[in-house]
Amino acid sequence: MQAQFSNRITQLFGIEYPIIQAGMIWASGWRLASAVSNAGGLGIIGAGSMYPDVFREHLQKCKAAIDKPFAVNLPLLYPDIDKHINILIEEDVKIVFTSAGNPKTWTGMLKEKGITVVHVVSSSKFARKAEEAGCDAVVAEGFEAGGHNGREETTTMVLIPAVVNAVNIPVIAAGGIATGRQMLAAMVLGAEGVQMGSRFVASEEASSHNSFKQAVIRSSEGDTQLMMKQLTPVRLLKNAFFTEVQQAELRGATVEELKTLLGRARAKKGMFEGDIEQGELEIGQVSAILDDILPAGQIVKNVWQEFMNGLAEPVKML
Repeated sequence: MQAQFSNRITQLFGIEYPIIQAGMIWASGWRLASAVSNAGGLGIIGAGSMYPDVFREHLQKCKAAIDKPFAVNLPLLYPDIDKHINILIEEDVKIVFTSAGNPKTWTGMLKEKGITVVHVVSSSKFARKAEEAGCDAVVAEGFEAGGHNGREETTTMVLIPAVVNAVNIPVIAAGGIATGRQMLAAMVLGAEGVQMGSRFVASEEASSHNSFKQAVIRSSEGDTQLMMKQLTPVRLLKNAFFTEVQQAELRGATVEELKTLLGRARAKKGMFEGDIEQGELEIGQVSAILDDILPAGQIVKNVWQEFMNGLAEPVKML
C-alpha cells in the first residue's frame, strides 16, 4: 500500500495518505486516532466531548501509542476552550482542526506556537474568512455530513469546487465520503484530501457504543435527516428522540424549548452509552452504504486501495 503521489495535504501534515479521520464527539478517542495515524492517515482526537483532564489523558496515551502525526479537533464554542488550548500547547500538539466558531479568535495564537491550523467550513464565504485568519487549510463539509452542519445545505458535489475556486490554501473534502471511489470523486473536484467521520464511527477502535455502531450499519437511505435548523443544524439518525424533536419543531417550539430538549446529555446517552431510542445519534447520509465494522487500519487500507484502483481505471464512457 505505497503512496504513489505527494500533495500539499500529505506534505502539510507529514502523512502517507490524504485520508483524515474526523474528530467526532463520543467516538474519536486516542485508540481511534492512533490507529488511523499508524495506518498512514491522520487520526484526530475529538476534544468536544472531553473534560480537560480526560482530554490530557487522551493526548498522552495517543502520543505513547504512535510516533506519527495526529491532530485535535477543537469546537470553538466549547465552554472550557481556554483550558483545552493550554493543554494542547503543554502537550505539544502540532495540528489542530477548529470548528463551530470564528477562526480569527484563536488561529493567530496557535500559529505563533508553531501549530498547523485547519478550519471546518460549510461555504466558500467562510472558507475565505478562514484563509484570511491564517488557517493552513480548510475542511469543506457538505450537507451530507453527520453531526452539526451548515445552514446553507450545500452538497459536497457543489461545495468542493466552490471552495477550491475561492481560496488558495488546500481544501479537504468532507460529507458523504466513505469509500475510495468517493475520495477519487472529491479529488477530481479539486480537493487534496478527504475527511471521513461516519466510516470511522463504524470501526472497532471508535469509542462510541457498539449499539450505536450497529444502528449505523443497519441504516438505509433516508434514515438520517437535518434537524434543529433554528438552533444549530444537526444531522440525526431517526429514532424516538428524532421524532420528539421533529414534533416539537412542527408545533413551533421556541429555541429555549429545543435547548431544554437537547440539554439532557442526549448525545452522550445515544452515541456513548448506547440508548438507541432516547439518545441523539449523529451520523452522516453515507451510513446508508456502510455494512460492516472494521479495524480503523483496515479502513484506511481499503479506501486507499480503492482510490488507487479507481485512479488507474479508464473513465467509463457511454
